[in-house]
Amino acid sequence: MIKELMYIELKTGYSDDGPAWIGYVQTSNTRKTIYFNDHAFQKNIGNYANYMDIENGEEYWISGLKKKESNRHWAGHGKIMIDRRAVDDYLTLIGEKELPSNLFEIVGMEDRFPVERVNKRLNAKH
Repeated sequence: MIKELMYIELKTGYSDDGPAWIGYVQTSNTRKTIYFNDHAFQKNIGNYANYMDIENGEEYWISGLKKKESNRHWAGHGKIMIDRRAVDDYLTLIGEKELPSNLFEIVGMEDRFPVERVNKRLNAKH
């Protein structure tokens, strides 16, 4: 499993204003499955989304982090929740000393990667 820092935004029901996070994810070796915050996502081609939650079908936009501009869509609004453990890594990436408080909310996140639960669910379908 590969662990890295990514941007995750819920699209279903929100368009470009959905809840958004910057946090550590785990990916499968093929990078087709991403695990984050007790959810598992697989690549999906949608209108505004590129991943779908395997268990509930909600659509998300998941991407690497942008260095020079907001990670949110230009039409989107709302603070991005960032894992407090990721703040230093993110600031180093964007070359800044502090996060703008009008764009980010620092939150505590736990590493909850449901690999076994999701694999059991996917294997039960076959």
